[in-house]
Amino acid sequence: MALPEPSDPWAPLRALTPARIGLGAAGVSQPTGAQLAFQLAHARARDAVHHAFGPSSLLHALGSAGRPAVVVASEAADRATYLRRPDLGRRLSPESRARLDALGHAARDRWDAAFVIADGLSALAAERHALPLLERMLARADTAGWRIAPIVVAHQARVALGDEIGAALGVPLIAVLIGERPGLSSPDSLGVYLTWEPRPGRSDSERNCISNVRPDGLSADAAGARLWYLMREARRRQLTGVALKDESAIARLE
Repeated sequence: MALPEPSDPWAPLRALTPARIGLGAAGVSQPTGAQLAFQLAHARARDAVHHAFGPSSLLHALGSAGRPAVVVASEAADRATYLRRPDLGRRLSPESRARLDALGHAARDRWDAAFVIADGLSALAAERHALPLLERMLARADTAGWRIAPIVVAHQARVALGDEIGAALGVPLIAVLIGERPGLSSPDSLGVYLTWEPRPGRSDSERNCISNVRPDGLSADAAGARLWYLMREARRRQLTGVALKDESAIARLE
């Protein structure tokens, strides 16, 4: 007579989180299933880092909605260079800089804010999750009468590339929607970095960050509510970073 399979006491908890808990052991090693799952997650994270940004569907959606967009690139000529030289990902290519300078000079003081969609370390995140969040932000901005610059789509970009983009466009506030460094449970997590008076040389302490924007993390609705609160407060107080706290939950309660 076969013995019944022992129940797994970790199963109810494991169903509530993507974290690796209660993996068990096979001698001095992990069980085969847990080891294979880890290798698969690691492969997905590596693939996300090397995935080439393909924003064609994003640009099509923006065009269909009547939203102008401009495509730019950093000084990192390809993905390999981008990964080896983070400094190049923080600077616009000469051609992109000239394009944005011309755009900014033609519309100086006409825009209240700008949005950048950037590949970062996970182009998958930008392709999958940037548009739903951006649509929510544009709807809020339109209702409030904010003037939004043409959407900037950036290749081989680091967060700080938004500083040079914002300075070229002449906007007082910029939000960079960028793919975050992939993790073993989230290869397509989107981050948002908000900077008041963007210009080259801004430090990370002068930005606000919203991270883990994806269906299995922070939803587009929740992220949009937080970002809109921070954008309004940044404009009112003329600052971002450590001096600006996310008190959106308190505001909703009030």
